[in-house]
Amino acid sequence: MTYKRETITDNKAPSVAVRLAPSKTTVVYETYWRFAAERQAIFFRRIEGEGFPWTEDRILKKYKFTNAYRASDRVSQYLIKNVIYKGDPSAREVFFRIILFKLFNRIDTWRLLEEKIGTITCEDYSFKSFDKILTMALESGRIFSGAYIMPSGASSFGHGKKHRNFLKLVESMMKDNVHLRIANMPNMQQVFELLRSYPMIGDFLAYQLATDINYSNITNFSEMDFVVPGPGARDGIRKCFFSLGGLSEVEIIKLMADKQEEEFVHFGLEFKSLWGRRLQLIDCQNLFCEVDKYARLAHPEIRGRSKRVRLKRLYKMNVEPIKYWYPPNWGINEKLTADMA
Repeated sequence: MTYKRETITDNKAPSVAVRLAPSKTTVVYETYWRFAAERQAIFFRRIEGEGFPWTEDRILKKYKFTNAYRASDRVSQYLIKNVIYKGDPSAREVFFRIILFKLFNRIDTWRLLEEKIGTITCEDYSFKSFDKILTMALESGRIFSGAYIMPSGASSFGHGKKHRNFLKLVESMMKDNVHLRIANMPNMQQVFELLRSYPMIGDFLAYQLATDINYSNITNFSEMDFVVPGPGARDGIRKCFFSLGGLSEVEIIKLMADKQEEEFVHFGLEFKSLWGRRLQLIDCQNLFCEVDKYARLAHPEIRGRSKRVRLKRLYKMNVEPIKYWYPPNWGINEKLTADMA
């Protein structure tokens, strides 16, 4: 494949034409597409009732990897169904629930708060009450997900306990009426930039939060408009390409999304989309991160920036079933229901 670079003036992903200047791919590039196809096949085999392990791939059997589609992961599904679309539908309350849930990004923490407080609302929020519950929970277990690495926030909000600074961050955003500012923004990049301006929120987390907010009715941007490669995705891109052929990492992710059908056919793969929804930029970005991890074992001779060589997270089956449901404006829930009937 040959690609022509197009100039970009911001981080919005442009269309990339297939033309002249060649990029140079490694064997991991093909693995990217094979991983995407098999991980999505596992998703469908599981929900269609097949028994574990759902795959013959020795690495996918043993280690934990996210779904090909970000919104299909357990935490995202819980966020969509039980946080965003359950409760007061006003933009203020929806935004409050999203930010509070995602800063901890742990289902058990949200359930604990609901168990102790009842319905979680911004209207009834109390720093003292939330802090007491979370402080007690810390004494016996975890309250944070390990998915994101975030600073403690002590330098910004002055508390010795990380969760207290998180709560103060939520308070700060609500005081600034961030939900109203976001609702009036014309594109996801501006949402990203606003979120990025707050303490404790870096590039990667700001992009993840912007995506989560976009699952709600506060915004309705295309997931093909904007992408921010995280550290894992950058490692994955490095492993897939000897040379980017002059393209940026953002352009590479855009290229993968644009050419997905062509590449699945090229490698003789059958890819079953999410009831007609193509892989979006957020999904292609995540797949680079997952392939970075997969390649540590499948292609140990090819190193990324991080030089990591092991996988730590073994797969452990969660027997709690997921009834899949996606943002209504995607228009796939009716297809899902009909297909699973």
